[in-house]
Amino acid sequence: MAILEVKNLTLRFGGLTAVNDLSFGVDEGSITSLIGPNGAGKTSAFNCLTGFYKANEGDIVFDGKSLMKEKPHKITQLGMARTFQNLRLFKNMSVLENVMAGMHCRGSVGVVGSILHTPKQRAEEKKIKEYSEYCLDFVGILDKKERLARNLPYGDQRRVEWARALATKPKLILLDEPGAGLNYDEKDDLIKLIQRIREKLGITIFLIEHDMGLIMKVSEKIIVIDYGQKIAEGNAEEVQNNPRVIEAYLGKEEEDEAV
Repeated sequence: MAILEVKNLTLRFGGLTAVNDLSFGVDEGSITSLIGPNGAGKTSAFNCLTGFYKANEGDIVFDGKSLMKEKPHKITQLGMARTFQNLRLFKNMSVLENVMAGMHCRGSVGVVGSILHTPKQRAEEKKIKEYSEYCLDFVGILDKKERLARNLPYGDQRRVEWARALATKPKLILLDEPGAGLNYDEKDDLIKLIQRIREKLGITIFLIEHDMGLIMKVSEKIIVIDYGQKIAEGNAEEVQNNPRVIEAYLGKEEEDEAV
């Protein structure tokens, strides 16, 4: 059963069509990947799904609800979290504070309660801290919770971002190039983490990634786009052997000219 359905999605920037009549589904509990050559429209599609761009046509249905008129913070509250290709951490805040910031979308205490520091607010803040620590432990960096985010090595900064996404208590996580900048061992750890998120937390995973080795190891379904259009969909073997995918990545072989 699809937790996410994209129906005839089209996004234009002036005369440029970044996403063109794109349709696909992401099954609940699956690990699904969106791939394509540079400039294919992958991140533009992700930005439409999470409300950062507003598509010109089509529909996005998440957990039975259309997202076409929803703002990013509301989409997060509905249960869709994301990470970004470029890190977006609060560099001068601690690791724990960064993750706690993700959980405040689940808070129920208003501005007045926060200002007055009511018992309800203190109890909620305690729960937020405890769950944020759980998320940091899940991604393996709880011991670094008091450090400033800017002082962590790049791989650990990535883990902070993943922990913050988990802290929103999502049903679906969108990972935008999670392997970017990671070394071989870190990518191997990432594959295991993605699998653990699905298996232990029951969260559906949808990712963009350029590392084909990572994609083929972790994905159950792969959607391929080029020039904003879907050109293939299937498992790793089906996609690897698809002539249109090979052409998109390697180019079309020119026919020999007759002598």
